[in-house]
Amino acid sequence: MVRLRRPRRPLHAARQALAAALAVAALVLALRPAPAPAGAPATVPVVVAAADLAPGTVLGEGDLTVARYPPSLRPAGAVEDPAAAVGQALAGGVRAGEPVTDAGLVGSAVTGQLVAGQVAAPVRPADLAVSALVHPGDRVDVLATAPGAARAEVVAAGAPVLATPGPDDDGLLLLAVDADTAARLAAAATTSTLTLSLPPRPPPGAGPPAPRVGG
Repeated sequence: MVRLRRPRRPLHAARQALAAALAVAALVLALRPAPAPAGAPATVPVVVAAADLAPGTVLGEGDLTVARYPPSLRPAGAVEDPAAAVGQALAGGVRAGEPVTDAGLVGSAVTGQLVAGQVAAPVRPADLAVSALVHPGDRVDVLATAPGAARAEVVAAGAPVLATPGPDDDGLLLLAVDADTAARLAAAATTSTLTLSLPPRPPPGAGPPAPRVGG
């Protein structure tokens, strides 16, 4: 007697349904956005110059912006909040996008000594020992000797000294001068050798010398 096998249609249908479900699941996974890489580095705020800024610039809110840096690339001493730099002066020029650091600022206490028409200008004499001879409140003449020149030219006369070098400042002085004198000092620093002369102090009781902002 011949036995007839039952058709396996239910099993076949189940396999087809499972294959279809797997295909749908694969499609869903393919269309999902890729997750962010695990352990992506965080960033930290770094205050940078919003434009090219000259030495002695007293920083305002419009001079600064905030960039995001990976922690490993954050410059040492970088300022994180623009409010911490507003009102302070630059010890040297900075380019747009360059980070602002504590070493490049001279402090609001110094710029508070400026009067109308003055800016704070950095000067680094060729002989760094000369900087050790002056103190805040002194007045100095800045002389520039161009290559091959027979004599030096006075580019700033009687400029008040606002700040003298710290231990890591390489002889940098900060002087109070007018904007034109600051421009001459900046130009002379790139082409000439700078040195200082110290005018004599007034005798006791004579009072302070008359203000001389520029040369």
